[in-house]
Amino acid sequence: MTSPASHRLTEADIAALHQLHAEELRRFLIGVVGEANLAQDIVQIAFRKLLEVGHETQAESRKAWLFQVAYREALHHRRRNATQKRILQQLHQQPRTAPESPAADDSIVRQETAESVRQAIEQLSPDLQQIVRMRIYEDKTFAQIAEELGIPLGTALGRMRNAMNRLREKLARAQGED
Repeated sequence: MTSPASHRLTEADIAALHQLHAEELRRFLIGVVGEANLAQDIVQIAFRKLLEVGHETQAESRKAWLFQVAYREALHHRRRNATQKRILQQLHQQPRTAPESPAADDSIVRQETAESVRQAIEQLSPDLQQIVRMRIYEDKTFAQIAEELGIPLGTALGRMRNAMNRLREKLARAQGED
């Protein structure tokens, strides 16, 4: 048996597969995630994985493989996004006192919330802070984060999940102290 490296897909193979399937895959993903830019990011992740391990797939099943990889990535994103939304909803459900003016109250709540989140992030370990900042403040994809930090994609995702869990705990504790 020859080594897997000798069977790696060439750039021409990847380009041809991209030409054939990328647009259909992108349209499918828009239906799953509801956002064109995110769908395009996931298409890129799927093709990057194809470049990395596509040689292990059967030529006749590569389209299905691409759709499966992209769908799984989209589901992972939806779960992460749902977790982030739950945290934000918890932050917005803080009890309010009667405001003098609704606009002033909203501004104060936003400032207090942002300050609470900033303080909670500062209490995270440096590696978790870095992931959170790159993802939230720099709006980088997990694939970009993993590449820049030289870590596996799963590690980047795990660190973000760990950071979100710790932030949720810290913010819940802080809310309970009020």
